[in-house]
Amino acid sequence: MEYVSEPSVRVTLAEISRIAGVGRAAVSNWRRRYESFPAPVGGSDTSPQFALDEVQVWLRENGKVKGGSGPEWLWPEFEALGDREAMGLAIAEVGSRLVGDDAVRHSAPRRLVERAVAEDARTPGVFDFLLRRWLETHVRQLSTTPAPLARLMAELAGSQRAQGFTDVRSVADPACGTGELLLAAARSHENATLTTAVADQTLAVVGRDIDPVQSALASARLRLAAQPSTRGTVEARRVKTRSRRSRFGVPWEVQICTGDSLRAEPDPRKVDVVLCAPPTNQRDWGHEEIATDPRWSYGIPPRSEPELAWVQHAVAQLAPCGVAVMLLPPAIAARRAGKQIRAALLRSGVLRAVIALPSGTAPPYSISLHLWVLSAPTDRPPSAGELLLVDATTADAEQSRGGDRAGRTGFDRDVLYGRVLAAVQGAADSGVGCARVPVIDLLDEHVDLTPARHVTHTVTASGTTLKRSWARMESDVEDLRRLSATLSRLRPAGGRETEPDVITVGDLVRGGALEIHSGQTPSEERVRDGDPPEDAVPVLTLHDLLVHGGASRWLPTEEATVSAVLTAPGDVVVAGSTRAFDAWVEVAGPTALGSQLHALRAAPGHLDPWFLAGCLRAPVNARRAGTHATATSRVDVRRLRVLRLPLTEQRRYGEVFRQVIEFERALRGVWSTGSELVGNLNDALSEGRLRPE
Repeated sequence: MEYVSEPSVRVTLAEISRIAGVGRAAVSNWRRRYESFPAPVGGSDTSPQFALDEVQVWLRENGKVKGGSGPEWLWPEFEALGDREAMGLAIAEVGSRLVGDDAVRHSAPRRLVERAVAEDARTPGVFDFLLRRWLETHVRQLSTTPAPLARLMAELAGSQRAQGFTDVRSVADPACGTGELLLAAARSHENATLTTAVADQTLAVVGRDIDPVQSALASARLRLAAQPSTRGTVEARRVKTRSRRSRFGVPWEVQICTGDSLRAEPDPRKVDVVLCAPPTNQRDWGHEEIATDPRWSYGIPPRSEPELAWVQHAVAQLAPCGVAVMLLPPAIAARRAGKQIRAALLRSGVLRAVIALPSGTAPPYSISLHLWVLSAPTDRPPSAGELLLVDATTADAEQSRGGDRAGRTGFDRDVLYGRVLAAVQGAADSGVGCARVPVIDLLDEHVDLTPARHVTHTVTASGTTLKRSWARMESDVEDLRRLSATLSRLRPAGGRETEPDVITVGDLVRGGALEIHSGQTPSEERVRDGDPPEDAVPVLTLHDLLVHGGASRWLPTEEATVSAVLTAPGDVVVAGSTRAFDAWVEVAGPTALGSQLHALRAAPGHLDPWFLAGCLRAPVNARRAGTHATATSRVDVRRLRVLRLPLTEQRRYGEVFRQVIEFERALRGVWSTGSELVGNLNDALSEGRLRPE
């Protein structure tokens, strides 16, 4: 079934490339080669917009796509609905229809919803695709828990149950968002029950969110995920679902509603597992309205401690032997205002573990978040009287040591989360710092539960370790001496000081000497963690540069070719943010670029890449081209300036720029190796493992 969109829907070149399943360079090439390519109907010279119906007709007539439809053809029309709410409710309606719910639940264009349902019959996964694109489009307004972390939280909860997930009958998330944590818990329960062949094990999946759009999406997502994928109609899905219930006996009963979990009447139902990543830094969370609430068994949460209100709410929801895992900001472990509640949680034995994760695991990516593992209160005092503290904050640095600008090494989440799970399960050598601290030792005037304050990371400064460090130091120092001798011979240019002859990047683009390929926000659903295969494409984002100094995740080659902006050897990559401004020559490749990263590709014979990168990365250049509006200001790449020189002279400058970059890397190497040496030497000397001659 082919369809044509409304004429008012407009698409950019990037959207056309996604619809056609090709790179943006191919679409630009079509515009130049084919006179019949649709003319722009809006936008600007640098970012033209085209009528979607004209683009669809042209693509089909010129054989640029297989078939006449697909999920990518649908998205521009959903995006044209306007705001976040209208788009989200329309996608939720699609999900409801796909599970056989014919009742109109959400106001949405009926024709568009029906077309999406029909498309799913041919290409299953339309709802997941639309939800992923919606989350990508509104990534600044939404905070979602990454799937690997959601799986870890579910596995932690299962590991703390007496029988794991095999005896879990209910799981809840009082701030469920679009259902990431509930989905991870349901999958873990399903895997556990299928493995142990537990019969008739129904799981109640209970969620609530204050945002009606997110609760609607979570409901549709979980109801759809509870059904097996099938290439059939909605009626075929119903039949398939019935057979699945009788065969496996592990159906989910999804119960998602809209509301404020803290202000609403407490749900009398108790659940076996609570997973939650509550909102943080809430100003108005109902402190006065619910000050006398019976949930506050461990103390009335201060106005400045809404997270402790969520913790007590989660504990109050637990059935006997229940377990809660909460994703919380690190300040909750040490703020003075919450010390009385922390002390009460410790004395009661409700708080079992505090796990510090590396920065970059979940929004907000700039801080090291904590996981709190809690259990249902019991009438008996805790027998062990200990709190498990796990400090995994340095694991990303240890795994990333030796990584380069291309990001070929990085933070392996699967490995780290496996180590964290092993530590909680009591493994003797989990690979992360952990300690069981007596509760009595924590009940001081601060009640500080920050793992780093109590976990000792032992660094064995053996003779071999120190020799390797000293060898690296000598090598870096030798590089510094060599480069210093060369660069110190540079002399000021003679003649009268005049304004340099420069040209902007924008002028070079207009003159055809340069192309700009701007990156885009990568899809969290498509990006992979863990050890990449040989042909994987690393994904580099601005966050990776700030936190890890290089790429930490990857995409399969076939997906990267279609959906990502890829660099090529010789491209100059520019980080267009004042926080991480830099420019470098891509010597490896390809690399998929995220938002605010740009690949500048010079036409052959016009620009030397090392010369271009050297001119662009000058700090004064960034100051001139920056917006300076906020702390997160962007750098307008088109306003960056380049010296106007002949190619032979560019190459001479380029060689010197290359040496300056090597000098900078050697300096960083000396600092990094020196810091490691200082730490190892201090630790070893203070513990008596080294002695003076």
